[in-house]
Amino acid sequence: MSDGKEAWSSVTLPQQRQDASTPETMDPSSGVKRGLRTRHLSMLALAGIIGPGLLVGAGGALANGGPASLLIGFGVIGVIAFSIMQSLGEMTTLYPSGGAFVNLGDRMVDKAFGVALGWNYFIIWAAVLANEYNAVSSIFVFWSDKVPLWGYFLIFWFFFLGFQLLGVEAFGEAEFWLALVKIGGLVAYFIFSIVYAAGGLKGQDGALGFRYWHNPGAFADGFRGVATVFVFCSTFYAGVESVAVAATETRNPSVAIPLAIRQVFWRIIFVYMGSAFFFGLTCPWNAPGLAGDASRALKSPMTIAIQTAGWDGGVHLINTFIFITCLSAVNSSIYIGSRTVLFMAQDGKAPRFLGKTNTRGVPVYAIIFTNLFGALAMMNVSTGAGAAYNYIVNLSGVSTFLVWGSISFIHIRFRGAWARQGRTPEELPFRSFLYPYNAYFGLAANIFLALVQGWTTLSPFNAGNFVDAYILLPLFPIIFVTYKLIFKTKFWRLEDIDLDEGRRADLDSPEVDKQFEEEGTVDTKPPRWKRFMKNV
Repeated sequence: MSDGKEAWSSVTLPQQRQDASTPETMDPSSGVKRGLRTRHLSMLALAGIIGPGLLVGAGGALANGGPASLLIGFGVIGVIAFSIMQSLGEMTTLYPSGGAFVNLGDRMVDKAFGVALGWNYFIIWAAVLANEYNAVSSIFVFWSDKVPLWGYFLIFWFFFLGFQLLGVEAFGEAEFWLALVKIGGLVAYFIFSIVYAAGGLKGQDGALGFRYWHNPGAFADGFRGVATVFVFCSTFYAGVESVAVAATETRNPSVAIPLAIRQVFWRIIFVYMGSAFFFGLTCPWNAPGLAGDASRALKSPMTIAIQTAGWDGGVHLINTFIFITCLSAVNSSIYIGSRTVLFMAQDGKAPRFLGKTNTRGVPVYAIIFTNLFGALAMMNVSTGAGAAYNYIVNLSGVSTFLVWGSISFIHIRFRGAWARQGRTPEELPFRSFLYPYNAYFGLAANIFLALVQGWTTLSPFNAGNFVDAYILLPLFPIIFVTYKLIFKTKFWRLEDIDLDEGRRADLDSPEVDKQFEEEGTVDTKPPRWKRFMKNV
């Protein structure tokens, strides 16, 4: 391996502020553009990827488990997600290089391990993308069935393809504002829920309180229902690790990534736990619309709550909000999936043509390839929106646990190599909380959930559901063993792991900003909205 330590020490701070036209904004190893600013990555961590998976899919989780199961599921998976993000934050701040944790799997474990990890991660986003297309197409069929489902799908397929080809700056700016809308919409619903539960709505017959926790009850199917909810929740949480994928295209990773990692804590508390609590508070788990497969719109707990409160026309308001979240979710799914396969292709883990970028740093072939998997949404035509959603969730759920467990394992290997080579934790720019306990907890918890997430299909045994729940579990070892046998890859010893390759300096360094302030070329007092976002 090359002497990465010497390469890193030779990096010097830029002497002038870099703009979109300078070569320094292009990542030399992958060809992508470093166009994401700190505020983009922060909002991606806080509210990115949140779409119908949470707002609509939570209806299926509520129907299967009840309000208490929903809280338990979101809480347990939230603790695991926090653990994973601490591990990922420590490594990604140090190595904001192309390939994220997939590349780190190559370096810290074995290239065969990285190949298996990368394709499992891509499967998650292929499944999420299909579900988002399923949701957005079904919403428009609900509004007007004059255009067939496949017609709406094609319209949105070409729209999102064109938007992604605009480049990473367009993606980042769109996600920033759409994330603000999503947070605003959730705040509005939380306020409505509090007023509704307190009996403050006009014409309401008494306070709602915790009525639905008593009738029909806190649990829909006992511990069995709790176990079922875990698979849903893992899919809802998928995407918190996406900040690592975006790190390569971030201008200032040493600032943006630690901030984004911290934002994930508030995402867990506000978005996931808040939604779980208020969905269970305002919508009974036995509401007919939650269990039905005919209409995507009626599966949203928000819709049922508003209709039960006496506003039948509220379904259109909720559908509009869900549609806005779909725009963000589809946009993010294509971005993460395309970058995952791009970096794999550049490292020989996928067909080489998928690793090409154009002069603006846009991976055209990888974007088209990823977007093609949105056609899985056409399962809706024969099975119904709800059934199609459940099938795809089960397929992607086990992959989420495998990917998260792999991140914890890579972190353990990284720290082992760091100590073996005589380095101290104090040298790390961002240190994981409660290491090593959080890393071993993340590894054990994800292995356990990957193995037990489909146990409810065993009694009574349902062959179709069993296969759906576990078919992807053996995929990881099959890819690992096959690739290792064919290419004779090496399992790295801790003392041989390269700990310096992939480190880089920020484009907008504090030293440069200070220089420009002293020269009077920049405003020393940032705009009010920037100060607000920094505080957030």
